[in-house]
Amino acid sequence: MDSQKEALQRIITTLANKNEELHNFIETLSHLLAGVQVNSGQVVSDLEEEFDTLFSILEEAKESMTNTIKQEQARKSHELQNQLTQSTNALESAEELLEFANHALDIKDEEEFAKAAKQIKDRVTMAPAFRLTMKPKATDNMTHLMVDFSQERQLLQGLRFLPVPRAPEIEVQDCMVVDNAVTIVWRMPVEDSKIDHYILEYRKTNHEGLPRVKDERCWELVDNVKNTEYMLTGLKFDSKFMNFRVRACNKAAAGDYSDPVTLETRAFNFGFDSSSSHLNLKVEECSVEWDPQGGKGLDSKVKGKENKGRSGTPSPKRGSNTRSPAPRGGRDRFTGESYTVLGDTSIDSRQHYWEVKALKDCKSYSVGVAYKNLGKFDQLGKTNTTWCIHVNNWLQNSFAAKHNNKAKSLDMPVPERIGVYCDLDGGQLSFYNAESKQLLHVFKTKFTQPVVPAFMVWCGGLSLSTGLQVPSAVRSFQKAENGLAGSNSSLNSMAQ
Repeated sequence: MDSQKEALQRIITTLANKNEELHNFIETLSHLLAGVQVNSGQVVSDLEEEFDTLFSILEEAKESMTNTIKQEQARKSHELQNQLTQSTNALESAEELLEFANHALDIKDEEEFAKAAKQIKDRVTMAPAFRLTMKPKATDNMTHLMVDFSQERQLLQGLRFLPVPRAPEIEVQDCMVVDNAVTIVWRMPVEDSKIDHYILEYRKTNHEGLPRVKDERCWELVDNVKNTEYMLTGLKFDSKFMNFRVRACNKAAAGDYSDPVTLETRAFNFGFDSSSSHLNLKVEECSVEWDPQGGKGLDSKVKGKENKGRSGTPSPKRGSNTRSPAPRGGRDRFTGESYTVLGDTSIDSRQHYWEVKALKDCKSYSVGVAYKNLGKFDQLGKTNTTWCIHVNNWLQNSFAAKHNNKAKSLDMPVPERIGVYCDLDGGQLSFYNAESKQLLHVFKTKFTQPVVPAFMVWCGGLSLSTGLQVPSAVRSFQKAENGLAGSNSSLNSMAQ
């Protein structure tokens, strides 16, 4: 009976998985069907636009060439008209002189005849008819402005749809996810010299496997990629996976998308737990600031009773409820001089990394980890359940690693950003200069329970960067360190 139930349960699980797969496939088909309608209308619109552009070019060429013919006509007409006018005037002058000469032949008086003959000779010498060039300055030939559109006509008659580029193929084995950057590599199944560029699309998802049509995030686009490789940098890995796809484009058309691939982008994501924070701390999702007015307005008697022998802010259990959210797993807010806030996500296995940056003029802060049962009056580094590095810029500057009320001075500049590496399984907590990846300090201990990121702020603030992978430089350092026996002292370690 039990074996039959187990077999039936396996069948039910298989059917449920298949039903979900079919449901996703139906959604994909419906999406594609709608896309065919939309995209068909779009390509028709694009085609009309291209032909309108072509018609416009032809109209402009026709107008320009017609203007050239008209200008040539006007030039020749002007030249010939000038010659015609000059020739007509010369002819009239010559005819008048000829008539005068004919009359001179009839003069009988010898002296008058000689005078007339001299006048005729002088006028003939200066006559326009003898100075004119008897050659037209222009011809009536316009064949030099004739056109031969046989080649263009042949090209137009050969108009065809441009071959659409084939879908690229993403080389999954060559893709890399390192240091919050993803490198995507692809190739074309056949060589295509007409490809102008590629379009890469990506989106974050928490679903493994093929992308879903109704996913929670939209595709983001990187256009005009010239090579068959691209690196996305500066990413925050706040999802378990990322989908990628790429398409090739020539001058006129974009090809089909490649088969999408899904790459794992796991990283440690957390925020500040406002329910644990001291009342003098103003907590946002990724930042915490000292707020000296946060504990004001409490009853003075209660305040005195709560803080007897202490100089901090009283527990919110006895004060105003205006700033008190729901308790976190039953724990109270930190109070007294424990200006502390914890992370809202615990670490119970594997390696994790996050970074912290102090705001300008921050007088005092600590960064580290703690067990979740940290007391509300406990201060980071002063108990055997907390490990941190502490920066003090008030009165006397100090930079030290603290644990179990012991401090070890760190003889190096305080970095602008501090990287925290926690390997719970390996029993190691390391602090780095986030920019140079220089090791600041390492604690080696055996964690007996899960830890949470922990922070102390006084007179200043911190900003938090999560969703980060363990940097490759840190991983390399850890591998090198784990391979060197007896080198713990060189790492300035301080065990529990």
